[in-house]
Amino acid sequence: MQIALNARVLQAPRTGIGHYLAELVTALRHEPDLELSLFHGWGWNAALPEAAMPGYSRLTPWLRQIPGAYQARRWLEQRRFDNGLPKAIDLYHEPSLWPLAFKGPTLITLHDLTHLHFPATQPPARLKEIERRLSHGVQHARLILTDSQFIADEARQHFSLPSERFVVAPLGVGARFHPRSDETLLPTLRPLGVKPQQYWVCVGTLEPRKNLSLALRAHGQLPEAVRQRFPLLVIGMAGWEQGQFSDALRKSLASGHVRLLGYLPDEQVAHLVAGARGLVFPSLYEGFGLPVLEAMASGTPVILTRRSAMPEVAGDAGTYIEPDDVDGLSQAMARLIDDHVYWLHCREAGLQRAKLFSWQRCASVTAQAYRQAMGG
Repeated sequence: MQIALNARVLQAPRTGIGHYLAELVTALRHEPDLELSLFHGWGWNAALPEAAMPGYSRLTPWLRQIPGAYQARRWLEQRRFDNGLPKAIDLYHEPSLWPLAFKGPTLITLHDLTHLHFPATQPPARLKEIERRLSHGVQHARLILTDSQFIADEARQHFSLPSERFVVAPLGVGARFHPRSDETLLPTLRPLGVKPQQYWVCVGTLEPRKNLSLALRAHGQLPEAVRQRFPLLVIGMAGWEQGQFSDALRKSLASGHVRLLGYLPDEQVAHLVAGARGLVFPSLYEGFGLPVLEAMASGTPVILTRRSAMPEVAGDAGTYIEPDDVDGLSQAMARLIDDHVYWLHCREAGLQRAKLFSWQRCASVTAQAYRQAMGG
């Protein structure tokens, strides 16, 4: 079976969808009856592109201001897609938002409905295109893959589609996320002035739905000596300006109690997650919550909210807090610092929970969806 995959998102710095697609393509290559052709936005190639670093922009800021820029780029991409499309393609898989036009069977992955709940996360022109095209793409797809049952149920209700149109393919965890010895962690941690299990980590693009302000405020409630010993490291692409921080948070940044590390290479992120006392993930909305799974697989306890799809990932292995409970989060962090037996229990529970997820399982479910869509 010849599958066309739109891999244009891999030209951008890797966040959730980029990691999903890279891992999925790698795992799908083990399916014996599939052959993949990847569309890179300007041409076709069988190889995965290298991940871009920050500074890449799908549409440069000045170009975003030109009326019709998104439509023009989409038209150009469609022309490139059509001109290079291999003739033997049986099915087209769009892994992000809305598919390009294709005469044969189409399958789409719908990771979440963030644009409905948090429209400010998208540039206005792009949001308009999403609203215009996504509904059409979902309605015409033979099947819709989702990362979680939560998103399948939400999308089914929003788009008024029958449940049989949806296939849930839970994500997996990359091989780089695993427990690591203190000796292997030190080369990464020493330049940052932190020690294994003596810092907290937050992972995610700095945007309001990630609710990282709760983590910053909760960490700020810990005693000064504790904050000094257990700083909070925030990993993610920029989205906030420091001018929006309160005076107390700016003071924490100045003191080193909170550190904004920005976007980091994948291997460095894996080391920092494995070495942390815990992952603080107070997000308001997730289609899956990949950092939660990655932390559990690394032997790092997780504090998270019982929102959207995240309980499907963490199960009973997570420590849950309310998304507006600063005191509750601060107390949960203090317990994981003070109660080593509880910390060990959370670590082991997370390791066992993470074993339920794999990219090969995700690929197997996806491959079966391809076969089902072809039969439909």
